[in-house]
Amino acid sequence: MAGSSGGTGSSNPSPAPLPPKILLAKPGLVTGAPVPGKFGRGGGSGGEDDTVSLRSRLPSIGSLNLLSDSWDFHIDRFLPFLTENTEFTVVGVIGPPGVGKSTIMNELYGFDATSPGMLPPYSIHSEDVRAMARHCSMGIEPRVSAERLILLDTQPVFSPSVLAEMMRPDGSSTIPVLSGESLSAELAHEIMSIQVDLLKHGLPDPSSLTLVSQSSISGPEKEGKDKVQEGGDYMAAPIFVHTKLQDQDITARNRGQLRKVITHYFSTSSFMRGTPGNIAKEQYLSSVATSIPSRDPDSMMPNLFVIPVKNKDDSHVNQYESYSTMLWKLRDQVLSASHPSFSRTLSERDWLKNSAKIWELVKNSAIIAEYSRTLQSSGLFRR
Repeated sequence: MAGSSGGTGSSNPSPAPLPPKILLAKPGLVTGAPVPGKFGRGGGSGGEDDTVSLRSRLPSIGSLNLLSDSWDFHIDRFLPFLTENTEFTVVGVIGPPGVGKSTIMNELYGFDATSPGMLPPYSIHSEDVRAMARHCSMGIEPRVSAERLILLDTQPVFSPSVLAEMMRPDGSSTIPVLSGESLSAELAHEIMSIQVDLLKHGLPDPSSLTLVSQSSISGPEKEGKDKVQEGGDYMAAPIFVHTKLQDQDITARNRGQLRKVITHYFSTSSFMRGTPGNIAKEQYLSSVATSIPSRDPDSMMPNLFVIPVKNKDDSHVNQYESYSTMLWKLRDQVLSASHPSFSRTLSERDWLKNSAKIWELVKNSAIIAEYSRTLQSSGLFRR
């Protein structure tokens, strides 16, 4: 608590007490906490000075969050940060709370305090937030790196703390994840994660995909199917990251088993078909590849990274590969990844505007609404 003034009977009024510290408050973009020197690329110790210097060059905004409290997609705040550049890459991350999503995104961001107008790095899961069983990231928070990586850090999926925040006393949801339908908080939380996942992969309206696949290939329907196939150019290339592994668990055998499970689970997914983030089997010449049988000559190996738990002193003693080394390897992999060839030119600003359209299509999708009703009737969610 704030300390007392230790008065001496003076006639001067005592100063007002300091406001209490709110442990769960998340720093804003402008009034953020000191930035760790790790992201300064200079490795210096002047984190607080860097933050003060940076603060004077930033636009006076509170957040660039793409999602509003009413679950609508807003692009007005982020659009000025994008250009007509067509050489860019969009990188999103999804996962449960506290696994290191924001830390990985900060590594890709490469924050430089000396770069004019560069926004601060993402806030990471602090001990205070972890002790309160809360999540740190909210909605979809974007950044743009010097390499024109458009980074999307998202709130955790299937998170109890997210569910708790969106639940009314009667169990209903405070967030209208489906237009015009009232859902229980548990069901809305489930649909919410699906919607964010679809947006991150750049998928069009699921209803359109289903209707086109069931229609005859003639006239307008054929044109629609051509557009869906063309949309395959925009499919995301997944990179699987397993974080916070103990050193004894990071072995070639465990890596092989994990890769085998992922390959089997996604064997029928279009994500594993020649996307730039994956590795062709003939190019993966380790013992891991030979231990995974495949009857499909076109199958791809999933791109998998395992990152050990970070030691308190960041030492590399008795580690298979250090925490920092694996983060750097992951960053190099993303920066050097080949980009797909789009059938039509797309700028950064075009991408954001199209993402807003995709969000509305998914939110109003008949298939998503039908899936929601199916889950409701399953008895797994309260009404």
